[in-house]
Amino acid sequence: MTERHPVHAGGCQCGAVRYALYSDPANVSICHCRMCQKAFGAFYAPLAGIAMSDFELRRGELAIFKSSDAVERGFCKTCGTPLTFRYLHGGDLNAAPDEINIAIGSLDHPERVKPMIQYGIEARMPWLNDLAALPGKATEDSTDPAVLQTIRSSNHQHPDHD
Repeated sequence: MTERHPVHAGGCQCGAVRYALYSDPANVSICHCRMCQKAFGAFYAPLAGIAMSDFELRRGELAIFKSSDAVERGFCKTCGTPLTFRYLHGGDLNAAPDEINIAIGSLDHPERVKPMIQYGIEARMPWLNDLAALPGKATEDSTDPAVLQTIRSSNHQHPDHD
């Protein structure tokens, strides 16, 4: 049997759940629907679809919340990080029936997975396109140095690798 090598890896903030992807995701999207906004606590949910056969939990288990009778969402039961989204009965017309979606921000290298389409645009924040024009500051420029040092020296977040 040939050993498979992950193309991508990721996991939750605390490291209790880690996963591997054995192919590049397809159907890479941002969903603006209200349900995804609530699930992620954000303006939208960045998601990347992949066949279940190319997804492997390597550590821990997903806690599951059925946000409707058609959808389940996986997250870390320890730190609460949103990790997956899955239609239970093939509800996405663009997805394979055996597909699971990974939260792009939970990947070790989210910059490698670029969204190509937006869904749920009826709930998109009307000012979202204005964000790029807002002034910006680096973390070092907007956080007290002593607080920043405490955050860095007592960081409980899992690193972006195993």
